[in-house]
Amino acid sequence: MKFNLTLTLTAQATAKATALCAAMVFGSPPVQAQTIDEMRAEMKKMREELNELKKAKAAEAKPADSSGWGDRIEALEIKSKDAVVAGDIGGGLRIPGSETSLRIYGYAEAHAIHDFKQSGSPDLFTDLTFQPLNNAGGQTGKTKFTAETSRFGFETSTPTSLGTFNTKIEADFYAYSDATGTRNRLRLRHAYGEYGGWLIGQTWSTFMDLDDLPESVDFNGPIGAPFSRRTMVRYTYGDAKAGYKFTFAAEDPADQFGGGSANERMPQLVARFDKSFDWGAVNVRALAHEKRSFSQTKRGFGGGVGGSYKLTDKDLLMGQYTYVEGDVDQLYGSNGYSIDTDRVDSEGVKHVGTGAITFDKNQGLVLGYARTFSDRLRGSFVLGFNRGKTVQAVDNKTLGQLFVNLIYSPIKNVELGGELIYGQRKTFDGDTGTMSRFDLMGRYSF
Repeated sequence: MKFNLTLTLTAQATAKATALCAAMVFGSPPVQAQTIDEMRAEMKKMREELNELKKAKAAEAKPADSSGWGDRIEALEIKSKDAVVAGDIGGGLRIPGSETSLRIYGYAEAHAIHDFKQSGSPDLFTDLTFQPLNNAGGQTGKTKFTAETSRFGFETSTPTSLGTFNTKIEADFYAYSDATGTRNRLRLRHAYGEYGGWLIGQTWSTFMDLDDLPESVDFNGPIGAPFSRRTMVRYTYGDAKAGYKFTFAAEDPADQFGGGSANERMPQLVARFDKSFDWGAVNVRALAHEKRSFSQTKRGFGGGVGGSYKLTDKDLLMGQYTYVEGDVDQLYGSNGYSIDTDRVDSEGVKHVGTGAITFDKNQGLVLGYARTFSDRLRGSFVLGFNRGKTVQAVDNKTLGQLFVNLIYSPIKNVELGGELIYGQRKTFDGDTGTMSRFDLMGRYSF
């Protein structure tokens, strides 16, 4: 049928073409006279009609995919799985042969720090809790350089039928390596998986208020805020459109002192509520934990509120208040707790410890103002304050800090920062220690 149709159409076209050629050579009666352009137009029309007829016949005779187009698409899809293409994570890539997206990130960072007064603890950055007291003597003024806060990490995202499965691993080089406080060792910061509202692994404690923690050039940041990374199981339920979420977590109870948190039966429990608005955000947090000695188990509690307020598109106010009983990690500057153990006093008399646990009931407050001057320049003004109630003379009664900084980005992925820091420490016996320093920072992100 196809052959006969094609033959017929070809014959018709040939006959018309012959007649046109004859007219061009021998002429035709005046009533049928045509110009060359008219004949060319007629020939073009004939070719178009022929092509349309061929297409219509082909559509009747063959199935829709007989052209092989579907096979070509399938082959292209198979090939694309082995190609390096943009992933679902911003700045990430799709791992060839899988549905997983991968992003590698980090930065090289260096600090030049100068103390105008006595230098603090072996920690290179501010730790006001150990700032030397005025009657301690020693030299004033010290300059130090470090790149130990440089970090690297990677995160992945894999789509599933119930949402994305995300993972993250991050490390830096700021881990203590011995009793002298030497750093410059690899340290795990974050390592967790996240799926369907669940998070399992190590990351910032749920009790921390990172959203309302003002930016500082100093690596440790302001006194008076929760500052802790914990291994945990966390569940979050919320509605992004409504701007709220509830979070519940069971976290590792161990703290950096270890003495009263080595044998707990109960994990640290945290509950939290966050709500965002057009003008800013607020949160409420609650904490429960326990400490144990050889003779006593004691439970402590904590709570906190935080929030931010947008003055303008370039001006932001932040604040958070925290109260914690007996946990040194969950409130930066807290005296934590003490355990009555065997000891020898200054006169050489030995005292047998009872194992009694004493909690410091500590309060912390952080206030901050952040200003974005331009796409390249921003700055912050930060106040940190901490007050303890423990009556032991060696503990801190009040701690206060002030940070003023500017951070400039001359080109993409490069930041240069400068910060002035002032702090004061007062103990229960009336001793005072002050700090004053300048911190310069260079950060090169990738």
